[in-house]
Amino acid sequence: MSQAQPPTQSELDAYIRTRLALAGVDLDLLPEQPEPETGVPTREQALNALRAFVARAPAAIAGWSPPAEGTPAAIYAQQASPPLLYPSITEAWTGKGDEK
Repeated sequence: MSQAQPPTQSELDAYIRTRLALAGVDLDLLPEQPEPETGVPTREQALNALRAFVARAPAAIAGWSPPAEGTPAAIYAQQASPPLLYPSITEAWTGKGDEK
């Protein structure tokens, strides 16, 4: 079994730009030259950072699965309800924090 080749820089750029476009983000709105007054990253700085992230993080994230024991239904229920980043805010919005 042969290992897949890592994507080229142009393939990463196309993937990044497509994902950002789907989210409504246009990298072309970033400046081409640094703007020290605002600190906004240039297009190239943003693409470099996103390339580095995409090249390493998604594989680690995609390969992770929560430890689960029990029936397949219990395992699915655990994965379908991931932990909340800010449970106190969600509980306040939904009113479920008062049930404790």
